[in-house]
Amino acid sequence: MKRWTASAVCLAVLAFGGLTGCGLKSGSPMADEVSPGTAGRGRPLEGASLTVTSKNFSEQLILGQMIGLIFKAAGAEVLDRTNLPGSISAREAIVNGDADAMYEYTGTAWITYQGNQDPIPDPLEQWHAVRDADLADGVTWLPASTLDNTYALAISKRHNTEYGLKTLSDAAELARRDPSAVTVCVENEFASRDDGLPGMQQAYGMGIPAAGIKKMDAGIIYTQVSQSDSCLLGEVFTTDGRIKAMDLDTLEDDRHFFPNYNAAPTIHTATLEKWPVIADLLNPVTAKLTTETARELNARVDVDGEDPHEVAKEWLVEEGFIKEG
Repeated sequence: MKRWTASAVCLAVLAFGGLTGCGLKSGSPMADEVSPGTAGRGRPLEGASLTVTSKNFSEQLILGQMIGLIFKAAGAEVLDRTNLPGSISAREAIVNGDADAMYEYTGTAWITYQGNQDPIPDPLEQWHAVRDADLADGVTWLPASTLDNTYALAISKRHNTEYGLKTLSDAAELARRDPSAVTVCVENEFASRDDGLPGMQQAYGMGIPAAGIKKMDAGIIYTQVSQSDSCLLGEVFTTDGRIKAMDLDTLEDDRHFFPNYNAAPTIHTATLEKWPVIADLLNPVTAKLTTETARELNARVDVDGEDPHEVAKEWLVEEGFIKEG
């Protein structure tokens, strides 16, 4: 979802109605009647016209709507340009000033935008590195959340009562002890990437026979791991709502192979210089965003079929950040 290549994304953007190149030409005003709660008191963004954006999967839609609603409660006129295809189009909107704010992932910036290969294991050091590098591109990173939307392997609780796997090292040991027991279902891309299955197997000494690796679409993996015996383990994203809904356990990446993908607000620097209060508005929201919170909110969209905008608004109201009306 968040790991498209730049060329693929730009092709998608060119084919997407209302967009030109990798920029933005469309959007709709956010019309909600919301007022300040703990955020936006005194309406410090009165007179501001701000544009929010996001990528086109549930978590990003929810996070993008949160930013827009906070800005709206603080008095701004908000243009909603969320739901852009892939990472690069949304990223370029922030860089170019076509959009003012979005939640981005530290690992995406470090690897996809900034061209690094080796992740930084410490989440705070990773955030510092992408923040410092992005200043030259006119993008300012606000503090990151503990919400970490990275890769993981999952196993059904039903199967895990037998195996008791807690970490990827446990899975590697099982593969050494009983190779026929370990079947892994993954996406095609994950099966071939150095920062996917091949690299993970090397890092953990996890020898999985070729016959034990099954490739399929991402959405099918969750169902297969949960409901069948064809996949003992499956590639998942750690904040996916289907993990809880389908009763899965995720295995700890105890050797810290996968990059940290902590979500943080990224702001067009010129916008933040004009409206520095944006940091004070968004920092308390970010501090409340955890991996478990994201799973619950994502499940309301992906499992229960709720609207991302309403999910975002209800959460902000429940947390006291804004009020309706």
